[in-house]
Amino acid sequence: MDCDTTGVEPDFALVKFKKLSGGGYFKIANQSIAPALHRLGYSEAQIGEMLRHVLGTLSLAGAPHINRESLADKGLNGEDLAKIEKTLPGVFELPFAFNVWTLGEAALTRLGLTREQWSTPDFNLLKAIGFTQSEIDAANDVICGQQTIEGAPHLKAQHLPVFDCANRCGKHGQRFIQHMGHVRMMAATQPFLSGAISKTINMPNEATIEDVEQAYLESWRLGLKAVALYRDGSKLSQPLSSKSDAKADTDEPAAEASAEVAALKAQLAELQAAQVVAKAPARAAGPRRRPMPGKRRGFTQEARVAGHKIYLRTGEYDDGELGEVFIDLHKEGATMRSLMNCFAIAVSKGLQYGVPLEEFVDTFTFTRFEPQGMVDGHPNIKMATSILDYVFRVLGMEYLGRTDLVQVPPTEDDDFAPRPVVVAAINGNGHGNGSGHKHGNGSNGNGNGHGATQQSEARVVEMPSLEPAAVLSANAPDSDDALLAEAGLALAAFDGGVSQQLSQMMGDAPFCDVCGHITVRNGACYKCLNCGNSLGCS
Repeated sequence: MDCDTTGVEPDFALVKFKKLSGGGYFKIANQSIAPALHRLGYSEAQIGEMLRHVLGTLSLAGAPHINRESLADKGLNGEDLAKIEKTLPGVFELPFAFNVWTLGEAALTRLGLTREQWSTPDFNLLKAIGFTQSEIDAANDVICGQQTIEGAPHLKAQHLPVFDCANRCGKHGQRFIQHMGHVRMMAATQPFLSGAISKTINMPNEATIEDVEQAYLESWRLGLKAVALYRDGSKLSQPLSSKSDAKADTDEPAAEASAEVAALKAQLAELQAAQVVAKAPARAAGPRRRPMPGKRRGFTQEARVAGHKIYLRTGEYDDGELGEVFIDLHKEGATMRSLMNCFAIAVSKGLQYGVPLEEFVDTFTFTRFEPQGMVDGHPNIKMATSILDYVFRVLGMEYLGRTDLVQVPPTEDDDFAPRPVVVAAINGNGHGNGSGHKHGNGSNGNGNGHGATQQSEARVVEMPSLEPAAVLSANAPDSDDALLAEAGLALAAFDGGVSQQLSQMMGDAPFCDVCGHITVRNGACYKCLNCGNSLGCS
């Protein structure tokens, strides 16, 4: 269609270079510059000068510093110069025409260069044969052009906006279409279209997050149906470029100064890193993991909680202490099985890092969620409020002697050896025979019951000594105030022991339905220490 762009898309740049999928690139020059200048009233001679400013002479003839004569003095012959002249119209910059692919290895060898030199990625033939960077830049601007119309002879300032592009043109150009210009052009066209507009909002490399936000917000306010946005240089490789990716080289003194600056920056970075390390606080030594033996003992318990089969397996240290737990479910689905496996791993790591088993037992017993209900397959636990409740009831009984967590306490005939127990004096004496539950009244703990004696259900509880309050020796203070103070301390210690014992007996105990006081577990039942009411017993 003889158009430089499609639709409402402005040109990427007056002179651009397109990368090819198979490698290489080709040069694309805007063909509308000359018609536009003619439309603006410039003469043919003026237009010719402007085009040479933008596109260059594309010839070595008459170029400053680097021309046919200077190159011949460096050792290039007529055939070499003809090859370079043929390449100039399509090159990005002047040094791109001077390489081994254009001249051949024989020509470079004739110039005194070695294969190792021209095989390096940053090889520059013009610099290798004696030209400075400033001479190369001056020749490049004449031969390959400024690639921007800014600064062109005869061009009037009011005509500059006509040639503005989506990006800065070349390395000398400064003007470009601001991103809101793209948005407003699309907004002017959108009412005439049923779909969105295939167009990119181009932004320069220094565009900010606020610029992007403004572009999207204004596009929404103006009713655009789609927005595509691209910031120049935001990708490592982009199909169109308006200038070379290579950084401009500097002459020798500037390069040496840059090297010194880089060395100083490196030294500063090392000093800052050393200072940070010196100021960093020393990390406190954390708990160490106690590794499990390669071959260990344990037990496997199969049971069903509310009809759901569960396998509980344990691993022990050589001294019999629990070190790991495995929880396997039969038909609970991959998610439930995986969650229980991960939970077992977390508990096992906690045990190996020194977390007491008592903490896990007190935390997870009486947790209530489905499945819950009757337990089949375990001789002592007959009811559980959840799978975790069942697991930690078993672990508490097996490794802590917590017979208060089971519904059927183990007997001497069972294959069970609980730890030595001490009956706490606070509960008094409990006697019973027959079958059923023991009922206690008040703090005396006397009552009628049936079944195993309560002594087998007692737990190891360290009670505070009552000697300071109960025994007053001859050395006791004569003052009544001092005597009362000692008695108060002893009573406080006793109350602390009582509170600790009661907190361990509560579990999931409900409130008393008579006085509203919290109850405590009493075997499989609950009793209120405030009014003596008993719950859950027949």
